[in-house]
Amino acid sequence: VQLQASGGGLVQAGGSLGVSCAASGRTFSSYARGWFRQAPGKEREFVAAINWSGGTTYYADSVKGRFTISRDNAKNTVSLQMNNLKPEDTAVYYCAAGRGIGLHVRSYEYDYWGQGTLVTVSS
Repeated sequence: VQLQASGGGLVQAGGSLGVSCAASGRTFSSYARGWFRQAPGKEREFVAAINWSGGTTYYADSVKGRFTISRDNAKNTVSLQMNNLKPEDTAVYYCAAGRGIGLHVRSYEYDYWGQGTLVTVSS
């Protein structure tokens, strides 16, 4: 089972970037999905979560209104569209999948993790 995150890169403050996570080895259509991030010298933190159907989402206050999480169960993918990026959004972004059909906001609720993709926002 593998989660492969992609799409990170360098963007100027105020810009937009999308990251995606492709899954292989297992179908995650009935799993909760989420994104976390870890900035240099900081602990991993929750960013966004989406339930199994995609009908319910939840965001950290720091990204609410700027980030949008979505999923495509047919393609076994989850994505994070990031708009109006700020330098403090600079981090390695990790996708995750967890058993259960609800929303998961804590890292221990997730069973599978991707390797991370680096997003750097310059000021």
